[in-house]
Amino acid sequence: MSIAAVVLDLDGVLVDSEQVWDAARRELVAERGGVWRDDATRAMMGMSSLEWSRYMHDALGVDLEPAAISAAVVEKLEQHYRRELPLLPGAREAVRALATRWPLGLASSSNREIIDLVLELAGLADAFTATVSSEEVPRGKPAPDVYLEAARRLEVAPGDCAAVEDSTNGLRAAAAAGMTVIALPNAAFPPAEEALGLATAVIGSLDELRPSLPAFAA
Repeated sequence: MSIAAVVLDLDGVLVDSEQVWDAARRELVAERGGVWRDDATRAMMGMSSLEWSRYMHDALGVDLEPAAISAAVVEKLEQHYRRELPLLPGAREAVRALATRWPLGLASSSNREIIDLVLELAGLADAFTATVSSEEVPRGKPAPDVYLEAARRLEVAPGDCAAVEDSTNGLRAAAAAGMTVIALPNAAFPPAEEALGLATAVIGSLDELRPSLPAFAA
Protein backbone atom coordinates (compact mmCIF):
# COMPACT_ATOMS: atom_id res chain seq x y z
CA MET A 1 0.00 0.00 0.00
CA SER A 2 1.20 3.49 -0.79
CA ILE A 3 0.46 6.34 1.63
CA ALA A 4 -1.17 9.29 -0.14
CA ALA A 5 -1.75 11.64 2.83
CA VAL A 6 -0.88 12.00 6.50
CA VAL A 7 -3.37 13.08 9.19
CA LEU A 8 -2.10 14.28 12.55
CA ASP A 9 -3.76 14.74 15.89
CA LEU A 10 -3.09 18.07 17.63
CA ASP A 11 -3.21 17.65 21.41
CA GLY A 12 -0.38 15.42 22.59
CA VAL A 13 1.14 15.12 19.11
CA LEU A 14 2.00 18.71 18.19
CA VAL A 15 1.25 20.51 21.45
CA ASP A 16 1.82 19.32 25.03
CA SER A 17 -1.66 20.41 25.97
CA GLU A 18 -3.46 17.67 27.86
CA GLN A 19 -2.34 19.14 31.18
CA VAL A 20 -3.45 22.61 30.07
CA TRP A 21 -6.92 21.33 29.15
CA ASP A 22 -7.05 19.45 32.43
CA ALA A 23 -6.13 22.52 34.48
CA ALA A 24 -8.66 24.73 32.68
CA ARG A 25 -11.48 22.25 33.24
CA ARG A 26 -10.56 21.66 36.89
CA GLU A 27 -10.46 25.41 37.46
CA LEU A 28 -13.92 25.88 35.97
CA VAL A 29 -15.35 23.00 38.02
CA ALA A 30 -13.99 24.61 41.19
CA GLU A 31 -15.27 28.05 40.20
CA ARG A 32 -18.78 26.81 39.45
CA GLY A 33 -19.33 24.55 42.46
CA GLY A 34 -18.87 21.24 40.72
CA VAL A 35 -17.05 18.15 41.98
CA TRP A 36 -14.08 16.70 40.07
CA ARG A 37 -14.01 12.92 39.63
CA ASP A 38 -10.85 10.83 39.61
CA ASP A 39 -11.68 9.41 36.19
CA ALA A 40 -12.73 12.73 34.62
CA THR A 41 -9.46 13.44 32.80
CA ARG A 42 -9.35 10.13 30.94
CA ALA A 43 -13.11 10.14 30.40
CA MET A 44 -12.91 13.41 28.46
CA MET A 45 -9.83 12.59 26.35
CA GLY A 46 -10.97 12.45 22.73
CA MET A 47 -14.47 13.78 23.40
CA SER A 48 -15.73 16.58 21.17
CA SER A 49 -16.51 19.94 22.77
CA LEU A 50 -20.20 19.08 22.64
CA GLU A 51 -19.52 15.82 24.49
CA TRP A 52 -17.11 17.03 27.18
CA SER A 53 -19.07 20.17 27.99
CA ARG A 54 -22.17 18.03 28.48
CA TYR A 55 -20.13 15.65 30.64
CA MET A 56 -18.92 18.54 32.80
CA HIS A 57 -22.52 19.69 33.25
CA ASP A 58 -24.06 16.27 33.89
CA ALA A 59 -21.29 14.32 35.64
CA LEU A 60 -19.21 17.04 37.31
CA GLY A 61 -22.03 19.36 38.30
CA VAL A 62 -20.90 22.59 36.60
CA ASP A 63 -23.84 24.99 36.88
CA LEU A 64 -23.62 26.41 33.34
CA GLU A 65 -25.20 25.29 30.10
CA PRO A 66 -22.84 23.12 28.02
CA ALA A 67 -22.28 25.86 25.40
CA ALA A 68 -21.20 28.28 28.14
CA ILE A 69 -18.94 25.63 29.67
CA SER A 70 -17.20 25.09 26.35
CA ALA A 71 -16.76 28.83 25.80
CA ALA A 72 -15.32 29.34 29.30
CA VAL A 73 -12.78 26.53 28.94
CA VAL A 74 -11.76 27.72 25.46
CA GLU A 75 -11.20 31.23 26.82
CA LYS A 76 -8.86 29.85 29.48
CA LEU A 77 -6.97 27.84 26.83
CA GLU A 78 -6.65 30.83 24.53
CA GLN A 79 -5.22 32.97 27.31
CA HIS A 80 -2.67 30.30 28.19
CA TYR A 81 -1.62 29.69 24.58
CA ARG A 82 -1.17 33.39 23.87
CA ARG A 83 1.11 33.62 26.91
CA GLU A 84 2.99 30.42 26.12
CA LEU A 85 2.28 27.91 23.37
CA PRO A 86 3.35 24.44 24.60
CA LEU A 87 4.56 23.25 21.21
CA LEU A 88 6.28 19.88 21.51
CA PRO A 89 9.98 19.68 20.60
CA GLY A 90 10.39 18.96 16.91
CA ALA A 91 6.78 19.70 15.99
CA ARG A 92 7.54 22.35 13.37
CA GLU A 93 10.33 20.30 11.83
CA ALA A 94 8.20 17.14 11.64
CA VAL A 95 5.25 18.93 10.04
CA ARG A 96 7.43 20.70 7.49
CA ALA A 97 9.25 17.48 6.61
CA LEU A 98 6.02 15.52 6.08
CA ALA A 99 4.48 18.38 4.09
CA THR A 100 7.28 18.14 1.51
CA ARG A 101 6.09 14.61 0.70
CA TRP A 102 2.31 14.44 1.33
CA PRO A 103 -0.75 16.63 1.78
CA LEU A 104 -1.42 16.93 5.51
CA GLY A 105 -4.64 16.83 7.46
CA LEU A 106 -5.33 17.51 11.11
CA ALA A 107 -8.01 15.62 13.05
CA SER A 108 -8.48 17.09 16.50
CA SER A 109 -10.84 16.97 19.45
CA SER A 110 -10.03 20.62 20.12
CA ASN A 111 -12.53 23.36 19.35
CA ARG A 112 -12.15 25.06 15.98
CA GLU A 113 -10.95 28.28 17.63
CA ILE A 114 -8.16 26.41 19.40
CA ILE A 115 -7.02 24.57 16.27
CA ASP A 116 -6.79 27.78 14.28
CA LEU A 117 -5.03 29.65 17.10
CA VAL A 118 -2.41 26.95 17.66
CA LEU A 119 -1.56 26.66 13.96
CA GLU A 120 -1.41 30.44 13.64
CA LEU A 121 0.86 30.88 16.68
CA ALA A 122 3.06 27.97 15.58
CA GLY A 123 3.36 29.34 12.05
CA LEU A 124 2.04 26.09 10.59
CA ALA A 125 -1.37 27.02 9.19
CA ASP A 126 -0.07 26.90 5.61
CA ALA A 127 1.26 23.35 6.05
CA PHE A 128 -2.18 21.73 6.34
CA THR A 129 -4.50 21.09 3.42
CA ALA A 130 -7.44 20.20 5.69
CA THR A 131 -8.17 20.58 9.40
CA VAL A 132 -11.15 19.09 11.21
CA SER A 133 -12.50 19.61 14.71
CA SER A 134 -14.57 16.81 16.20
CA GLU A 135 -17.24 19.41 16.95
CA GLU A 136 -17.77 19.46 13.15
CA VAL A 137 -18.68 15.76 12.96
CA PRO A 138 -21.40 13.69 14.69
CA ARG A 139 -19.14 11.83 17.16
CA GLY A 140 -15.81 12.44 18.85
CA LYS A 141 -13.00 9.92 19.25
CA PRO A 142 -12.89 6.89 19.62
CA ALA A 143 -15.45 7.01 16.79
CA PRO A 144 -13.67 7.41 13.43
CA ASP A 145 -15.74 10.40 12.28
CA VAL A 146 -13.08 13.11 12.55
CA TYR A 147 -10.55 10.99 10.64
CA LEU A 148 -13.03 10.03 7.96
CA GLU A 149 -13.92 13.69 7.48
CA ALA A 150 -10.25 14.66 7.25
CA ALA A 151 -9.74 12.07 4.52
CA ARG A 152 -12.84 13.31 2.70
CA ARG A 153 -11.55 16.90 2.75
CA LEU A 154 -8.14 15.71 1.58
CA GLU A 155 -9.88 13.78 -1.23
CA VAL A 156 -7.93 10.66 -0.28
CA ALA A 157 -9.36 7.26 0.67
CA PRO A 158 -9.01 6.64 4.43
CA GLY A 159 -7.12 3.42 3.75
CA ASP A 160 -4.48 5.42 1.87
CA CYS A 161 -3.83 7.71 4.85
CA ALA A 162 -1.45 7.41 7.77
CA ALA A 163 -2.54 8.85 11.12
CA VAL A 164 -0.35 10.01 14.01
CA GLU A 165 -1.92 9.70 17.46
CA ASP A 166 -0.95 9.73 21.14
CA SER A 167 -3.99 8.63 23.17
CA THR A 168 -6.12 5.53 23.63
CA ASN A 169 -9.23 7.03 22.06
CA GLY A 170 -7.27 8.67 19.26
CA LEU A 171 -5.54 5.43 18.32
CA ARG A 172 -8.87 3.64 18.32
CA ALA A 173 -10.43 6.34 16.15
CA ALA A 174 -7.67 6.28 13.54
CA ALA A 175 -7.70 2.48 13.40
CA ALA A 176 -11.49 2.42 13.08
CA ALA A 177 -11.16 4.76 10.10
CA GLY A 178 -8.96 2.16 8.41
CA MET A 179 -5.79 4.27 8.43
CA THR A 180 -2.21 3.14 8.99
CA VAL A 181 -1.66 4.16 12.61
CA ILE A 182 1.55 5.61 14.03
CA ALA A 183 1.59 5.98 17.81
CA LEU A 184 3.48 8.69 19.69
CA PRO A 185 2.45 7.69 23.23
CA ASN A 186 1.48 10.50 25.58
CA ALA A 187 3.92 10.41 28.51
CA ALA A 188 1.51 11.98 31.00
CA PHE A 189 -1.51 9.88 29.98
CA PRO A 190 -0.10 6.70 28.39
CA PRO A 191 -2.45 4.87 26.01
CA ALA A 192 -3.77 1.43 26.86
CA GLU A 193 -1.72 -1.52 25.61
CA GLU A 194 -4.68 -2.70 23.58
CA ALA A 195 -4.80 0.65 21.76
CA LEU A 196 -1.04 0.68 21.19
CA GLY A 197 -1.45 -2.72 19.59
CA LEU A 198 -3.46 -1.08 16.81
CA ALA A 199 -0.42 0.87 15.64
CA THR A 200 1.87 -0.17 12.82
CA ALA A 201 4.70 1.76 14.49
CA VAL A 202 5.37 3.28 17.90
CA ILE A 203 7.77 6.24 17.99
CA GLY A 204 9.40 7.94 20.94
CA SER A 205 9.61 11.50 19.67
CA LEU A 206 8.70 13.78 16.79
CA ASP A 207 12.30 13.56 15.59
CA GLU A 208 11.40 10.12 14.24
CA LEU A 209 8.38 11.40 12.33
CA ARG A 210 9.91 11.78 8.88
CA PRO A 211 8.98 10.51 5.40
CA SER A 212 11.68 7.84 5.80
CA LEU A 213 9.81 6.15 8.68
CA PRO A 214 9.20 2.55 7.53
CA ALA A 215 5.53 2.68 8.61
CA PHE A 216 4.83 5.11 5.79
CA ALA A 217 5.80 2.38 3.34
CA ALA A 218 3.63 -0.28 5.04
